[in-house]
Amino acid sequence: MALHEINFPTTFLWGTSTSAYQIEGGGTNTDWWRFERAPGTVAVEECGEACDSWHRYEEDLDLLVQFGLNSFRLSIEWARIEPEYGVFSRDALDHYRAVLEACHARGIVPVVTLHHFTLPLWVADAGGFENPEIVTWLANYASVVGREFGALIGIACTINEPNIVAVMGYLLGVFPPQVTDDGRFVAVNEMMRKAHVAMREALREGPGTYPIGMPLSMQDYETLPGGEQEMHAMRDEMEDKYLRACEGDDYLGVQCYTKMVVGPDGVVFDPPGEKTEMGYLFWPQCVEQTVRRAASFSSLPIYVTENGIGTDDDDQRIRYLTGALQGLHRVLDEGVDVRGYFQWSLLDNFEWSLGYRPKFGIVSVDRTTFVRTPKPSAQWYATTTRDFPRSVLDT
Repeated sequence: MALHEINFPTTFLWGTSTSAYQIEGGGTNTDWWRFERAPGTVAVEECGEACDSWHRYEEDLDLLVQFGLNSFRLSIEWARIEPEYGVFSRDALDHYRAVLEACHARGIVPVVTLHHFTLPLWVADAGGFENPEIVTWLANYASVVGREFGALIGIACTINEPNIVAVMGYLLGVFPPQVTDDGRFVAVNEMMRKAHVAMREALREGPGTYPIGMPLSMQDYETLPGGEQEMHAMRDEMEDKYLRACEGDDYLGVQCYTKMVVGPDGVVFDPPGEKTEMGYLFWPQCVEQTVRRAASFSSLPIYVTENGIGTDDDDQRIRYLTGALQGLHRVLDEGVDVRGYFQWSLLDNFEWSLGYRPKFGIVSVDRTTFVRTPKPSAQWYATTTRDFPRSVLDT
């Protein structure tokens, strides 16, 4: 590829993404903590202390500075902030304030996710996303977050991948509450969209004028002969209805990892091709394909709020990220309004039902001492983001 001029914004955000439960440890008041310990659970191991980032968050932020990144996507844990209905923990609020202030002290833009997969036990026990009251509960929680942290939030994300929460928890039954019911899956998707809008409006009450949006899991789809109707129905429920619900937002968060192959009988779960540790197809092209589709569907600015690869092979990670960023360059070159890219993830962390086996981090974490060790991909990412797009095109 020949290097040529593109309209590349100097304000572009380069960062990594994390979530509270996956790195903090000690999330005892959540549905996931209970799920991991339930008889017959599909979870292969317990989260425990995760990466101990509740205590070591400054180490994590110092790594971002070391890598020359200018932003960090993190989440705050609803179960810590509101451990019981209507009871808000001053200790938890003060902790997250300290985290956000530590970001600003290092010149890092905090991208704050309010809900990332986990529910407080009191919410789960009341029916979770099947109880219509959750719309009000999440709006009230968002109001508290906005009042407490609005002046410190750089960008706000309401619900992380609500479509994944719905499909994994209510259709495939591998996330809490382990339901496998198509009707309940569709109903939960609708509840998610209502909750997102309510949270967005609550955050807009201020203070602060930060952009608010929703990170949506999107796929690049390959349709086999006879699978067209199945694919369109799947994409409508998992993506298009959400994209329409986001039209009142300030941006759209695109999260992508792979390609979904769909045949006449539904998803092909083991298609041929190179695989990652997650069993996903190695498909860095998903970045440009999903961003391009999101831009064709919506006029909102786009942030790639998650993209990465679960692998123990760091050379494979660098190959994947190279391809992903080459695709990002192409959509920027086409004039698509992409304003940031967040690699998943900073740390090798707890990957839900699969435990600690999949390695998504550019930094390894010793499971006993919690010592952080940057991988070669961390230096690669630091260099690439500093010199983008030249470094991508020269790879």
